Amino acid sequence: MVKGERDYRAHVLVLPYPAQGHINPTLQFAKRLVSKGLKATLVTTIFISKTIEIEPGPVGVEPISDGCDEAGYAEAGSVEAYLERLEAVSPRTLAELIDKQAQSGHPVSCLVYDSFLPWALDVAKGLGLTGASFFTQTCSVSAVHYHVYHGNLKVPVDVTKVTLPALPALGISDVPSFFSDARSCTGYMKLLLNQFSNLENADWVLFNTLDKLEEQMVKWMEERWRMITVGPTLPSVYLDKRLGGDENYSINLYKPDNAAAYMKWLDVKPTGSVVYVSFGSMAELSEERMEELAWGIKRSNKYFLWVVRETEKKKLPAKLIEDMKDKGIIVTWSKQIEVLAHEAVGCFVSHCGWNSTMEALCLGVPMVCMPQWTDQPTNAKFVVDIWGVGVRLKVDDKGIVRREEMESCIREVMEGERSEEIKRNAKKWKELSKEAMDEGGSSDKNIDEFVASLLKT
Repeated sequence: MVKGERDYRAHVLVLPYPAQGHINPTLQFAKRLVSKGLKATLVTTIFISKTIEIEPGPVGVEPISDGCDEAGYAEAGSVEAYLERLEAVSPRTLAELIDKQAQSGHPVSCLVYDSFLPWALDVAKGLGLTGASFFTQTCSVSAVHYHVYHGNLKVPVDVTKVTLPALPALGISDVPSFFSDARSCTGYMKLLLNQFSNLENADWVLFNTLDKLEEQMVKWMEERWRMITVGPTLPSVYLDKRLGGDENYSINLYKPDNAAAYMKWLDVKPTGSVVYVSFGSMAELSEERMEELAWGIKRSNKYFLWVVRETEKKKLPAKLIEDMKDKGIIVTWSKQIEVLAHEAVGCFVSHCGWNSTMEALCLGVPMVCMPQWTDQPTNAKFVVDIWGVGVRLKVDDKGIVRREEMESCIREVMEGERSEEIKRNAKKWKELSKEAMDEGGSSDKNIDEFVASLLKT
């Protein structure tokens, strides 16, 4: 036996939904558990383990089948088909892995499973394990899903204002997109609602957020479940710096585009002078939308770093991009957290996915919000009206952000009347995020409580 191999105090399997925005937060949480003296093992799909380089650091990695071992999600062909295969195959292969761990001398005491995979709780309970549901979206977004699941909010939402316990009033443009347009994607909608199908049986409910971001909602949830906040789940180097070697996320589904070159470009730009533009890995915009955005960025006359996936680049007007090259650069992918952490970046134009929003909050970067779907509209509502760290782009009657609006919002965040207040708020949330994960902080104490409970079982 390797020296120190059995020095751990308990063994936790961590099972994320197989997507980057779910794997990285759960893996970062697993690193925290290891730092507290536990053994943690990330469970991923066979396809991901074969095709993507994972650098888990102190966390082990074990694959299971999801029924799509050769081509992953593409092998199934649709959200609905993939989820059916996943639920048909993975419970058995997960149980086999848990048995394998016991036979090899590493018995599992707890399964931390992604809330998108409620069947995993049934596996855990069937094998006598502690089951902890891990939510990768905010408490507030998840609460909207909860109320829809329990019939407290009808879908599609047909009122101008949604009023729910512990939430600010939400307009139709503020609720998660699947609930304002129930036809948009029934597969994802089912995924979101099923999170609550057996949640009352979970021993723990964990959220990737911090108490002070959503104080009222956290209290509301604490009355219903054994719920704790354990975030933000960013690499330690950007927060408390207590986990040695934890400097980057451990998985990237896309290869960063010449990172050395764009970081060198940022190095010679004045502090707070660069607009960073990125809409994540899934957004697809029309040519008209892309052209309007490009013109808006150009008209702002700011330095910019714009992430445009290779499949989207053809939508940009070649002549316009040529004219803009003296002010900025376009890359196909970037290490986002490294860019946001750079002192030259003064504004983040984002779709407001939760991981991106949390990175901006933790690093103190003001935001220009352009939400597209799922949780993004609700996150944007909080960014602007609750946390006060950005502005939201308005669309015209065709649903398009026009160049004048893009220019205006960039200027408002970087130099307008509200810019100083936005920057002050951004600095405040940056400090509170670090405080939550530092020794004795709210999330750190919550993780300690979770670990202590496992040692009693």
